[in-house]
Amino acid sequence: MALHVGQQAPEFTLPDTEKKPRSLGDFLGKKTILVFFPGAFTGVCTKEMCAFRDSLAAFNTMQAQVVGVSVDGPWVGKAFAQINQLGFPLLSDYRRTVSRQYGGIQQDFSGMKDYEASKRAVFVLDSGGIVRYAWVSENPGVEPNYEEIRSALSAL
Repeated sequence: MALHVGQQAPEFTLPDTEKKPRSLGDFLGKKTILVFFPGAFTGVCTKEMCAFRDSLAAFNTMQAQVVGVSVDGPWVGKAFAQINQLGFPLLSDYRRTVSRQYGGIQQDFSGMKDYEASKRAVFVLDSGGIVRYAWVSENPGVEPNYEEIRSALSAL
């Protein structure tokens, strides 16, 4: 079940690329863009994460931060972040629990039977952790509407 606008974002703790536990509470106090993506080093995910990377300066002026979440292990996230020079944290939802709470799970991802990945989803949270924008895609090949995300941030 995906989160909806107006709901409090559920607290979580996931390891970052250094295997350091990071909680949602670590990011509150600032607008947060939580970006769930199916898998590092895949075409659409790489394009999406690089689009968020390229928007970081604009997000900073809006006092917003980006946090990426995937089911990849921390070491995969670290390599993905380094190669693509991502300037924001990537968290590992290797147990898939947070993905289930937020946007859901993509079953049989990329045609691989029984492989579960995060659905592509974006949640804009206000500084108190209330969901102000929610988008979840059933199609892992579709990128989010970046202009809608910027508009949601501007409205906060």
